[in-house]
Amino acid sequence: MRTDLVSEPGTAARPNEDFASVGLPASGQGGCVVVLDGVTPPGGATGCLHSVPWFTARLGGALTELTVSGRDLTLPEVLARAIRRTAEAHAGTCDLSHPRTPQATVVLTRWSADTVEYLVLSDSALLLQGPDGAVTAVLDDRLDRLPPSALADGALVDATLRNREGGFFTAAADPLVAARAVTGTLPRREVRALAALTDGATRWTEKFHQGDWTALFDVIVKAGARSVVERVRELEAADREDRAFLGRSKTHDDATVAYVEL
Repeated sequence: MRTDLVSEPGTAARPNEDFASVGLPASGQGGCVVVLDGVTPPGGATGCLHSVPWFTARLGGALTELTVSGRDLTLPEVLARAIRRTAEAHAGTCDLSHPRTPQATVVLTRWSADTVEYLVLSDSALLLQGPDGAVTAVLDDRLDRLPPSALADGALVDATLRNREGGFFTAAADPLVAARAVTGTLPRREVRALAALTDGATRWTEKFHQGDWTALFDVIVKAGARSVVERVRELEAADREDRAFLGRSKTHDDATVAYVEL
């Protein structure tokens, strides 16, 4: 098995709000990948004493442990328990009902000798490569389907649309959101490799249109996960002044790529 993981902050002046882990049980049977993209509050109160990195570290840690140890749990059950565990860690000090309470997008995948399970919530991406080399993107596209009027300044989404019907869903404080995730299970023989990416890395395809999902996957395989981030940074720097590509609320974003060759 080959793994390749890189996670870099958008700028050295701010902490990285992404989280990534590869879990390999001591038994040597199966494994998991967890990738989270913390949601940066656009300003103002959050009702919480803790930072987004605090939240993603605890949620990511809980997801990794539960995914590896709880083989009897489905991935939505894993996510629900991890959200509940994280919420309980600060419910006594923070207002978890606040619409800007710390939250994150989720990509979670687990494999065994027989199957590959996956879960995607919000706008991070999971790419699955089949034995013939074909790449399938598993996406939660509800954010993309919001009307332009839902964008507060052309890029930032109105916080009242998070975790609401007619809006989109992220992992915050309510375990019930786990039932909203995009999920599936495939035979292990149908997945040769997989990659989980936050939207800071998928900009290469989604914002800068340098190639489709298959082309992006090829870059990861041939040049490495770090190369994807480096190429995105070059494109961001070139577009710094005029923001020619719409939909970018900030020049640089935290970027994470986790690759596993099964």
